[in-house]
Amino acid sequence: MAVGLVNELTPGERRGRPFPPPRDLTAAATEGLRTGYPGHREVTAAEAAEFAEVAVRLRAVFDAVAAEDVDAAALKVNDLLVETRARPLLQRHDGEPWHLHFHGPGGTMAGDWAASCATGLAIVLGSEFHDRLGVCTAPQCDRVYVDVSRNGTRRFCCTACQNRVKTAAFRARGKGP
Repeated sequence: MAVGLVNELTPGERRGRPFPPPRDLTAAATEGLRTGYPGHREVTAAEAAEFAEVAVRLRAVFDAVAAEDVDAAALKVNDLLVETRARPLLQRHDGEPWHLHFHGPGGTMAGDWAASCATGLAIVLGSEFHDRLGVCTAPQCDRVYVDVSRNGTRRFCCTACQNRVKTAAFRARGKGP
C-alpha cells in the first residue's frame, strides 16, 4: 500500500518521463489505495490531500533506505508510528474474519493507513530484509518498490524500466568501439 501511495501521489520521474504532481488528487489517491485493495472506495478531496502528505513522508523512508541510511529511515518511521498512535488491534468488519489493523483510536482514513504503512515498514526495517525497500535504479525513474523476490536482487520498479535498461545496454554493446 505504501508503494502505491508513494508512486501515485509524489512527483518525480516514471519510466523515463517526468511524473508531475497529480492533477486529480482524488483519483490518484484512490488509485494508490487500489493497488493494494482493488475494490477500495473513492476517497474524498479532503482525504486525498491528507494521503498526499502521507505519501511524501513515506517516500522519505524509501529514499533514506536507497541512500543506505537505515537509521534515518527508522527515525522517520518511528515518527509516523508515534503520530498515528499505531498499535495492533484485531478487528472484524464488512463480513471479513478477524484481522489485524494497526491504527489508533479515532483517526482519519489517511492517518489509519499511515499507521498501517508505518507498521509494515517498521517490520521490514527491523529485520534483515531492510534492503528490500528500494527506489528504481533505471535512469529517469524514481518510483519505489518492495522487493519480494526470492533472491532479493530487484533494482527496478517495474518490468518496463528493467526492459528499458536492458535494451539500452544491448544497444550500447552493439555499437562497439
